Amino acid sequence: MSVDVTADLRVKLDRIKTDILELAELGRDPADKGIYRMAFTDADMQGKQWLKDRIEDAGFEPLQDGALNVSAVLESGNDRPRILVGSHIDTVPCAGALDGTLGVVVGLECLRCLKENGIVPQRDVELIAFSDEEGRFGGMFGSQSVAGQMNPGAVATMKDLNGILLSDELKRHGYDAREALDAARDPESIAGYLELHIEQGPVLDHVQKPVGIVDEITGLFTWAVRLRGEANHAGTTPMELRNDAFMGLAEFANELPRILEENGSDRSRATIGKAQIMPGAANTVPGLVEFSLDVRDTSDETLDELAAALRKALSAIARRRNLMFDFEQMSYLQPVKCSELIVNQLTQQAKHLGLAYQTMPSGAAHDAQIMGRIVPVGMVFVPSKNGQSHSPAEWTAWSDIEAGANLLLHAIMSMTR
Repeated sequence: MSVDVTADLRVKLDRIKTDILELAELGRDPADKGIYRMAFTDADMQGKQWLKDRIEDAGFEPLQDGALNVSAVLESGNDRPRILVGSHIDTVPCAGALDGTLGVVVGLECLRCLKENGIVPQRDVELIAFSDEEGRFGGMFGSQSVAGQMNPGAVATMKDLNGILLSDELKRHGYDAREALDAARDPESIAGYLELHIEQGPVLDHVQKPVGIVDEITGLFTWAVRLRGEANHAGTTPMELRNDAFMGLAEFANELPRILEENGSDRSRATIGKAQIMPGAANTVPGLVEFSLDVRDTSDETLDELAAALRKALSAIARRRNLMFDFEQMSYLQPVKCSELIVNQLTQQAKHLGLAYQTMPSGAAHDAQIMGRIVPVGMVFVPSKNGQSHSPAEWTAWSDIEAGANLLLHAIMSMTR
């Protein structure tokens, strides 16, 4: 009778702790305690080198492709399609310690565990830390490069909000951005992609479950909207004779709950996150407002219905208030369904480990969303304390990190048998 030696295999939490806390010091600002490791900054390049050193310490060869994605491979000795596991280590400005980093650190720990216990998988397992997931240069450069979504024009023109070209930033570090085109992988060479991530929302913390199993990753579109009225004197212009652009925005904002209820789903979200009133004087009726609109759902059809309803509402408000409106679509990401097979594997392993879990959508975009266009993907969430993320307050209990890491480890073992 054979005994399954992998059944009781667990990660070593102390190593995960050490790696997370070490990496968190790279790019940390002593004043606000936030981490500033934006893509391809000096701090980010230090983070990449730190990861290469940890990979080497674990007995693997550190690899880097043309998009500066950092990898390590636990080899199987055969050429079957491999399993990728990872996330990213770049951050937003004033970030916390876990967003992206957790998936990379835990992915490395899974490779270490398998290697140390003499487990030879039946297909290669590759850790990958994607570059620029946080979109400093307008996209998800690393995973888009691997997915074959880059082209020479995009690579040459991508720039950040300060006007710095991606090509110039990479050249500063001695790299040629055009080599990112060589990072594209053959989808047939990849059996699936797994990503562990903090939830970045309050659901798991609220229901007090240590892990979430993601079934869908939200799609989204963002608009830059303008409402044009007529600037006029605040004292001499009667209320009924005003073409007040801001009142148009206020009415539209008040309409959002109705539009979501009538045209959306329980997974729909709409946010006006930025607005500018012009001319911006206390004694002047606003003649122009410009604002952002971020709309999300896990269904393409629902997103289309919401877009139509939002345009109709803007048109009606503009007509009633004698305003002009126009908008520009700034971005669009299609929703992605996680692989049913991988979701089932994750569910089975959660039950095997005795973990309470929640099946849930991801309301944020991730590298898994890009990879999901070409290969089967799966995601594991762990709770975010009070739902906080993208701030120094971002945190997850070590016990929940351990639970998520063990679930990832056993999912990898299951998918590589």
